[in-house]
Amino acid sequence: MKSKVEVKTVKEKTTDDLKRELMNAADIDTYIKENQALFVDKTVIELLGELYQRKSVPKAALAKQAGMSEVYVHQVFSGRRTPSRDRLLCLCIGLEATLEETQRLLKQAIYAQLYPANKRDAIIIHGIIHRTSLSQINDKLFTEGEKTLF
Repeated sequence: MKSKVEVKTVKEKTTDDLKRELMNAADIDTYIKENQALFVDKTVIELLGELYQRKSVPKAALAKQAGMSEVYVHQVFSGRRTPSRDRLLCLCIGLEATLEETQRLLKQAIYAQLYPANKRDAIIIHGIIHRTSLSQINDKLFTEGEKTLF
């Protein structure tokens, strides 16, 4: 007699779905139990490390492309320093992260995601999508009267 192996798949839920469930949940324990598989369980440093591994850029080159010192980059990857939103963006640009990867890192770091209706963010988004160098993005931000990334 063959045994049946039951595979339980996790249904994808949007943030709005989760928010609605949370608002309607009778108790938090049930909500947590039902959505355990959907919770993000990686730190910003872990996500950044995964991105770094996929890009295979030496940390010295990353530091240069991100406009920061090698010491600071090593401190971030070792977890001794937490980058600000702008420094995290610089690292994403230096790693040539996609917009989706950048938004995920910002979200996990509990920073505001890039918002295309904001002129500064729109310039940064355009730079990320088109793989523009950090110095060119900063030049455009400066020209438009916006705060540069560093």
